[in-house]
Amino acid sequence: MLKTFLATILLLFPATKSLHNFTAEGVDGNQIDFKKFKGKKVLIVNTASECGYTTQYKGLQELYETNNNKLVVVAFPANNFGGQEPGSNSDIKQFCSKNYNVTFPVAAKVSVLGNDINPIFKWLIQESNPDFTGDIKWNFEKFLLDENGKLIRRFRSKVNPMSDDIVAAINS
Repeated sequence: MLKTFLATILLLFPATKSLHNFTAEGVDGNQIDFKKFKGKKVLIVNTASECGYTTQYKGLQELYETNNNKLVVVAFPANNFGGQEPGSNSDIKQFCSKNYNVTFPVAAKVSVLGNDINPIFKWLIQESNPDFTGDIKWNFEKFLLDENGKLIRRFRSKVNPMSDDIVAAINS
């Protein structure tokens, strides 16, 4: 009887196995449906407008522009580290556009750490990959997912978006 109950629960609530099972609110209020990105790699980055790594927006935009036939970059602004993303969604949208001409999707501000962690990040930090698992340590950590929505690489904040490691992982 217990086995039947557990089997029923698993059928009703399957384990999330792909990014394509998620949606997120965009900084402009629209929904980001990750199913739309099937067939492309996705680079998810937790961002902040007042961080020492903020200039990485430039590299993220360049990476997106040079690989947009096979890659989507999605920024998730978060205020978890040093209060470095204090602005509203409107402020963030304006900042990204004005300072870095960002054209890739930007999600609404989320939490990437703690009890109120966004479900996408709760899933990402637990997914196995060849690099590491566990909590995000700072702004601009990067998660690269394959065309099927599976996590394939993870990069810490200091890794520049246009680094050889990231470019090679996108092209593999």
